[in-house]
Amino acid sequence: MSEGSIDKGTDQAKDQVRQFTVEADDEGVRLDRWFKRHLPQIGFGTVSRWARTGQIRVDGKRAKVDDRLAEGQVLRVPPGGEDRARTKRERAELTAEEESLAEGMLITRTKSALVINKPPGLATQGGTKTTRHVDGLLDAYAGEDEQRPRLVHRLDKDTSGVLLVARTAGSAAFFSKRFSGRSAKKIYWALVVGVPEVHEGTIDAPLSKQPGTGGEKMHVDMEGGQPARTVYRVVERAGNAAAWVELQPFTGRTHQLRVHLAAIGHPIVGDGKYGGQDAFLTGSVSRKMHLHARRLIIDAPKGETLDVTADLPEHFAQTMDHLGFDIALSDASPIATPPPERNKAEKKQAAKAHAKQYRKARRGERKGRGTEGGRKRGVRRPTAGKPKAPRK
Repeated sequence: MSEGSIDKGTDQAKDQVRQFTVEADDEGVRLDRWFKRHLPQIGFGTVSRWARTGQIRVDGKRAKVDDRLAEGQVLRVPPGGEDRARTKRERAELTAEEESLAEGMLITRTKSALVINKPPGLATQGGTKTTRHVDGLLDAYAGEDEQRPRLVHRLDKDTSGVLLVARTAGSAAFFSKRFSGRSAKKIYWALVVGVPEVHEGTIDAPLSKQPGTGGEKMHVDMEGGQPARTVYRVVERAGNAAAWVELQPFTGRTHQLRVHLAAIGHPIVGDGKYGGQDAFLTGSVSRKMHLHARRLIIDAPKGETLDVTADLPEHFAQTMDHLGFDIALSDASPIATPPPERNKAEKKQAAKAHAKQYRKARRGERKGRGTEGGRKRGVRRPTAGKPKAPRK
């Protein structure tokens, strides 16, 4: 959003007509959504009244609240309209240590995104008993007149590496579509226990929440799970004790890489949650999890491409050196081409097919259940009385 010759810092400006030029991030957004993004202090009711009375103009023409804006258009906004109840969000007060942590994580900054190298042990978002997290540090990257950056994807608390943060609401919507549409290429490095017999392959195993864990743990569920697909490649091995593998997920299920590797008998080193005691190597190898989001390649607004690599955390680098792995053997190139992005109709059809398959599996389970005496649920016993007349 750019504003014309209006000085937002003066009281006089509040009584003047304002003009804004629609930027690329807001291409295609509805007029009312534009106000919510850039002038949140002006309520929807006011915007609707202004549009109805012709006070809002786009390129000199009257506009409706559901009109879609285009880059380069000039938006005329009348003076006033501020709702005192809609106060501007205050910038969080961060300690010097938190400011330093945020600055130390930053890899690169563009007009649309911030890319950070998340350290292991730092959660992406807050939760029960989690007070320090990436989301809570994002105010460190926002200036006084800038929007607060927004998370568009996540990494597990104990997973390190590339994490992209959108700088505006428009870029957040843009990047979110790339992640959900699976066009973003994410390449992870992991150290696993043992060596996969097949050195390059695909793990195609549906996942769902494991019952009895409160949703804290996932498991392979071939009947009712959500589709999950991971491509992997063994880069180097340390005898039969461990292997360095590259991973490229084509879906974004919770704990997907961890569950998939444990499912093929090669848990990630340090992942006791899914590998138990077998996930820990002896000697001086760290007990921290060895899973790192090494590289992200994703389309950015205005036809650009973001291609960012994150350095390994200290414990991972030390283990690589201890096992004799040569980091120069891999540039974390994509292992395979992601499937083409599905349109809305295809996504809806896939969701219906999954729901149908799940209901069918559940019906089969119910039919197979019996009660004492051999009576099955849902099957009526013959009743005494006058038989029904046959149909003609």
